[in-house]
Amino acid sequence: MINRDLVIIGGGPAGLCAAKMAAEAGQKVLIIDRNPRLGGQLIKQTHMFFGSEEQYAKTRGFNIAQKLIDDLGAFPDLVEIIVNATVVGLYSDRVLSVLQDDRYFKIQAKVIIVATGASEKVLAFENNDLPGIYGAGAVQTLMNVYGVRPGHKVVMVGSGNIGLIVSYQLMQAGVTVSAIIEAAPKIGGYKVHASKIRRLGVDIVTSCTIKRAEGKDSVEKIVTVKLNDQWEEIPESEKVYEVDAVCIAVGLTPLINLLAMVGVNLKYIGELGGLVPVVDENRETSLTNIFVCGDASGIEEASSAIVEGGIAGLAASEHLGKTHPRHQELLTAYHQQLETLRNGPFGEKIRAGIKKLGGNVHAL
Repeated sequence: MINRDLVIIGGGPAGLCAAKMAAEAGQKVLIIDRNPRLGGQLIKQTHMFFGSEEQYAKTRGFNIAQKLIDDLGAFPDLVEIIVNATVVGLYSDRVLSVLQDDRYFKIQAKVIIVATGASEKVLAFENNDLPGIYGAGAVQTLMNVYGVRPGHKVVMVGSGNIGLIVSYQLMQAGVTVSAIIEAAPKIGGYKVHASKIRRLGVDIVTSCTIKRAEGKDSVEKIVTVKLNDQWEEIPESEKVYEVDAVCIAVGLTPLINLLAMVGVNLKYIGELGGLVPVVDENRETSLTNIFVCGDASGIEEASSAIVEGGIAGLAASEHLGKTHPRHQELLTAYHQQLETLRNGPFGEKIRAGIKKLGGNVHAL
């Protein structure tokens, strides 16, 4: 059994920021990540971020990841990193079971921060398992990490920010985007992204969904259908698109498996992506010394994940007797940043979700 004071599960934006705050407080921390490199979703994001300077506005996602990783390099004696390792179990008394290569080992932690992120939602339709049908995250990984185009002619399913941004990245890579289809009656992402796509000649078809995919060894065409106000198929509204790839971007689901395993209090909040943990203003769950931040606690932008990670790192370190010299100043600033990020029309859903969760919108 390995013993550690603070363990962070997940090395994405939330986990990295949590580790940075802990290290600045003088707290030793172990980061465990299932991928070969740290950064999470940031390493595949080539677009520039919105927000403020504190959330790295006008900086590309992969550069933000490198910045956060470089920051940890200033604390070689405090930050321990294990990659290519998956936490497969979380048990009482904060015992973690970890699989790395073909080896299992256990870690006993005093405090745990869960920053496991989210998984992509799937869409049910006929032949949705044909080769050539990808999630948006897989498409970003192929193109932006490995330099591989997923196809030559694509239909995007989903008009949220991810669908719009990935569509633009596909076109930058020389891929034809035949259309973006959206089941809802209006576009889900920012107008600035949608306008850019439309200026490039791509139709965004709302109240429309994919009915089936067709092809022998891989996808060759898809059939879409229009939807009425009751989300029912409209007869004789089918349309065929000749494609060799389909990208599904219909949202994310918080990865709460480990939290559920250990018995954290969870609640279903549709606005936050599904089952999410109930947390206090310091990101602590219903179980003492288990914290959560980022998409694992509710789907938001990466900027919010960075801020939540900072809060969790400060609070977890304080629990271990290592209080950051600027603890209250930073905590206040982080909460103010969250309030700003959740303000405005695009934060309405998040605010509604937090209220349903039973929390204070401005505190969580």
